[in-house]
Amino acid sequence: MKRISLHGGHSGQFCDHARDSLAEIVAAYHAAGFECVGLTEHMSPLSDAWLYPDEVELGRTAVWMQERFGQYVAEARRLEREYAGRMRILVGMESEWYPGCGPWVAELRERFALDYVVGSVHHVGGGCFDFSKADYERIAMKSGGIVSMYAAYFDAQLAMMQELGPELVGHFDLIRLHDPNYPETLAGPDIWRRVERNLECVRDMGAILDVNARALMKGQTEPYVCRLILDAAAAMDIAAAYGDDAHGVTDVGCHVDEIETMLVARGMKGAELPRG
Repeated sequence: MKRISLHGGHSGQFCDHARDSLAEIVAAYHAAGFECVGLTEHMSPLSDAWLYPDEVELGRTAVWMQERFGQYVAEARRLEREYAGRMRILVGMESEWYPGCGPWVAELRERFALDYVVGSVHHVGGGCFDFSKADYERIAMKSGGIVSMYAAYFDAQLAMMQELGPELVGHFDLIRLHDPNYPETLAGPDIWRRVERNLECVRDMGAILDVNARALMKGQTEPYVCRLILDAAAAMDIAAAYGDDAHGVTDVGCHVDEIETMLVARGMKGAELPRG
């Protein structure tokens, strides 16, 4: 398989919970023999209400982060030119999905002529569930329990895909982040029906499913997506792509061989976004 990461390239230069400069991270991809890398810094927030706690603590504002996002795109395009003929670089962003952000995502895509969008969901019911375990438990309680939170997550994911039309669907089952019993939760009839429904949407859109190594980096035994969902995606002939979701040089290429083995065993070819 070609060595590609479509969900990669968060940097400390443009993301407050990452490390190293974007140029250093791109150089690491090149040194590791990657043929294509997608740079996917997080979208800037619509307003101050959607800042993450660490950004608030650092005194960030939505306006400041919007300006930084423009600087990210300029640097990413510079690196794309620098590596032309040696490594393909795609310039994208990772979305959020919260009330009112759909038009903002579309505006950012158009304004900065992005190559693609990674469609991700980090919020349920307007609250972020993945910043900490305490936040996860709070959102679960607010949702009426783990199963209800999963249901709300997959419903939000469907709405995100239908409105944003992302080329890559990021960490499809991120909602299992702090659920040690996630195989049983996913297999429950109300949740599995939603999983299959959303996978059908990925297939019908012609989108690519992100097989994301960040879960393995954090000590979990399976990537996002887990084997149960990956089997279902393979049966639907859905395209998949490795993503290291790198947040620093040392994350680049993490667990790529393990994920390649998983894809090959299921007859899934590593996908790459089409040119132009």
